Amino acid sequence: MAIALAFLPVVVLVATWIGFFNVGASTGHWKITEWFLHFAMRSAVRTYALAVEVPDRLPHDGVQPAAGHFARGCAICHGAPGEPRSPAALAMLPQPPDLAQAVGEWEDAELFRLVKHGVRFTGMPAWPTQARDDEVWAMVAFLRELPTMDAARYRDLAYGSGRPPPSRPVRFEDALAECSRCHGSDGLGRSPSTPVIAGQNEAYLLASLRAYAEARRPSGMMQLPTVAIDPAQMQALAKHFAALPPRNDSVSTADAKVSRRGEEIARRGLPLQKVPACLGCHGGPDRNPAYPRLEGQSAAYMTTQLRLFRNGQRGGTRFSHLMESAAKRLSDADIASVAAFFSSLRPPVATHGP
Repeated sequence: MAIALAFLPVVVLVATWIGFFNVGASTGHWKITEWFLHFAMRSAVRTYALAVEVPDRLPHDGVQPAAGHFARGCAICHGAPGEPRSPAALAMLPQPPDLAQAVGEWEDAELFRLVKHGVRFTGMPAWPTQARDDEVWAMVAFLRELPTMDAARYRDLAYGSGRPPPSRPVRFEDALAECSRCHGSDGLGRSPSTPVIAGQNEAYLLASLRAYAEARRPSGMMQLPTVAIDPAQMQALAKHFAALPPRNDSVSTADAKVSRRGEEIARRGLPLQKVPACLGCHGGPDRNPAYPRLEGQSAAYMTTQLRLFRNGQRGGTRFSHLMESAAKRLSDADIASVAAFFSSLRPPVATHGP
């Protein structure tokens, strides 16, 4: 037995070298091989999911942008309500599952693990960036709704009122449809987790698009569409959304006391913590056009972005280090207050371009 065990690696190596093992995907695995691979995958996901900290509540505000990402990056293999899986995907080995039927087999932590890290030896990729757990949790929230979602609901979430953009949007109309599926044709955003870009500074929008496309600003949901669109259309897209009228009402539902605290930080900063006043850079008609307007953004969006800056995960432009320095000294309560204040403001009349 000892001699046999000693020669076993040699036998396996020789069998591999002569091409005994069929790696073609036209036939399935042996039953024992298929069982072992799935057993190993499920066991690994279950074990690694033990380290995942599950939020008290899934971020359902992010379901809409998650649907947009799913339509671009996932539905081609997994299918979607009203959209069957591609014949090419059905010929893959292993075959990508119909997620509407499969998600019930997994806990939230396990879904997070699968979405964020993917699965080796399959066509399931990792999330485009490992720095955006908030996006991954939004996708988990979307997957939880998928089994009860009909075709009309899915199409509304994934495409809005427009038509599905092509996989490679070259024309301006197609690139605009790619943006509008989440930001809306009015640029006001279709969910609280999506920023208002209508009336935003053109220079800021263009710098942001380039930062996402070049992966200098991490976001799986933004990286896929910005890489897909023709770079020549980015200037036109920035100009288009900058020319749209900004939101003309308040979106804040925060307590007045919280908003007042945010106003104090925005106007005076936190001198003891060496946090500058937000309005020192983001206020006034003469501000740098590369600095975004914050008035009227949702509190949910601003809270997420400030936390990303605090963790050093936002970045992407030549001024991002200024925000990282300020945000790292803000507590969760400070961030919530600042977000509440700016969401309570009505944007001024926009001026376009640098």
